[in-house]
Amino acid sequence: MRYTFLIPSTFTLVMISACATNSGANYEPIVDGAKTASYATDLSQCQTLAEERSYLNDDTQQSMMIGAALGAVVGLADGDVSDTEGAIGGAVAGAIGGAIEGSVEARGERKQIVVECMAGRGHQVVG
Repeated sequence: MRYTFLIPSTFTLVMISACATNSGANYEPIVDGAKTASYATDLSQCQTLAEERSYLNDDTQQSMMIGAALGAVVGLADGDVSDTEGAIGGAVAGAIGGAIEGSVEARGERKQIVVECMAGRGHQVVG
């Protein structure tokens, strides 16, 4: 069996993790009007709160499992490689796709947490 797909797959996962670190939580929303004296403190606290939404959350893990299962099925259908190799390759590719999808979703959720937190603290957030 050849497992040469593991090297680029591992590299992809490392790159996703590096890019995902604190993304979304560092979002600074646009406010209508002047920034109040408490703006910087509120922003810092809201960003810290947003960091609590993990990238490897239950939704991301579920996306990875579904992606791995679908990838394995597709890999089995590939006639160019052995069934085992195709299934493993497909599962890895599907899991990576699920991880990317979950990370993008978590990034958006983190941004939304910052926006809602700032609005809840009385800032006129417009985006």
